[in-house]
Amino acid sequence: MNQTNQTLPHKKQNLTYNALNNPYSSQRMTVYAKKGMVATSQPLAAQAGLDILKKGGNAVDAAIATAACLTVVEPTSNGIGGDAFALVWVNGELHGLNSSGPAPRGISIEEVKKAGFDAMPKFGWLPVTVPGAPAAWAELSSRFGKLSLKEVLEPAISYAEEGYPLTPILGKYWKRAYETYKRELKGEAFESWFKTFAPDGRAPEVGEIWRSPDHAQTLREIAKTNGESFYRGALAQKIAEASEVQGGFLRSEDLASFYPEWVDPIKVNYRGYDVWEIPPNGQGIVALMALNTLKGFDITEKESAETYHKQIEAIKLGFADAKKYVTDRSRMSVSVEGLLSEEYAAVRRELIGAEALQPEPGIPPSGGTVYLATADDDGNMVSFIQSNYMGFGSGVVVPGTGIGLQNRGHDFSLDPDHDNALEPGKKTYHTIIPGFLTKNGEAVGPFGVMGGYMQPQGHVQVVMNTVDFHLNPQASLDAPRWQWMEDKKVLVERSLPAHIADELARRGHEVQVAMDSGNFGRGQIIWRDPETGVLAGGTEGRTDGSIAAW
Repeated sequence: MNQTNQTLPHKKQNLTYNALNNPYSSQRMTVYAKKGMVATSQPLAAQAGLDILKKGGNAVDAAIATAACLTVVEPTSNGIGGDAFALVWVNGELHGLNSSGPAPRGISIEEVKKAGFDAMPKFGWLPVTVPGAPAAWAELSSRFGKLSLKEVLEPAISYAEEGYPLTPILGKYWKRAYETYKRELKGEAFESWFKTFAPDGRAPEVGEIWRSPDHAQTLREIAKTNGESFYRGALAQKIAEASEVQGGFLRSEDLASFYPEWVDPIKVNYRGYDVWEIPPNGQGIVALMALNTLKGFDITEKESAETYHKQIEAIKLGFADAKKYVTDRSRMSVSVEGLLSEEYAAVRRELIGAEALQPEPGIPPSGGTVYLATADDDGNMVSFIQSNYMGFGSGVVVPGTGIGLQNRGHDFSLDPDHDNALEPGKKTYHTIIPGFLTKNGEAVGPFGVMGGYMQPQGHVQVVMNTVDFHLNPQASLDAPRWQWMEDKKVLVERSLPAHIADELARRGHEVQVAMDSGNFGRGQIIWRDPETGVLAGGTEGRTDGSIAAW
């Protein structure tokens, strides 16, 4: 296929070109703007971020406003009680923020097994780790923001207090979660979830107004105290008391000792572009390992079974290593540098042949989620992601607060010999990852694809769509996607050409065509022309995605 709709902002081109001939049309077009842009999965949240830009805020303020608003207008994917990561481009430099929380100090493998579990459960207090999202908002605001946190959180508070009508995709996942929780969640610990998110004894319908006064009051408290109340104040006390009463391990000292961590982003150079991710405990390294492997192949044609085969095989190898080694970085048995080395990429590349392989980890040399992207007229750009995990998370809402708590601890292993074994105060393998692209030391822009283990797979596909196949932001997101599941099983979208799916099956892949495109992640992209400052954005047709710009 001849891809003529190239809109990469680092190249000389006509940036007024629109995606009318998008070969993967979702009836959406790449959006262009100059002064500012917010791209995310919910229109009200995108507009909230844009309003903050128009009030004099920068891209960081807009990101915080959008993120806080998403805890209200898309609670099916994230909440105040979740974690967050960010890549922030300010004054020509990229900064990384890891605001994922550790396991409580009082929990252990023995305690979980004593409670009757052979693996970490999905629901209840046991998988609850220290939430990091409110601390991320406060830290970003303090270091890079122009407006006060109080002003930036106003849109989210307003929507929580006054309510808003559910959008179609949001309503779909809310109803699905309610049916699951009604079937599986029994007991006092879950009563507050149903009171908060199913106040009429059912999930709210599409177009119906939902509001949460408790949520609004919690956001006010966070704004007023710059996040301190959540970790070392009245909100922290409520969280700790609920945990103790309902049999959880989270305590005041766990919350009080938590602070976000500024980290050095990690990267690989892929065909002249630097692709950046947050280092472990995040899984962004999976995307980087896969790209490091793929760059050794001559890939020229997108709609080719050979291209899809190599992408899938590279991702499988990346995940095999990550699931063995990735955990809290201070507890990893191998180095990040070793996993991303050219030497190791060459070794892994040699394993990829004509047939689907059964992925196994190698030995490297020693050495439910929401995503948003923002940009302003000063060249600042933010790649931000936060999540409760698995939709609404643990099913636990702290009574009287609207705080739905995450279940990140579900990813811990109860095998004491595993790198990601549960330990007190340890951070687990984390699925949420923001991405960023630069070229020759200049920002190209933020990108991300939400959706559990789909995220690094989405990153690889979006980067290759952009760099290898020269697709504009919207076409890069609209293109057919695949998702490796386990062993040789691969899900593909219905839009993937049938002859390619057939050829992949002949190569040994166990191909399944998915009926629901929600399985393939939900992404956003903003690219910036370094000469003119013009912004080009794409949003996801697989959700209620929206771009607000001016």
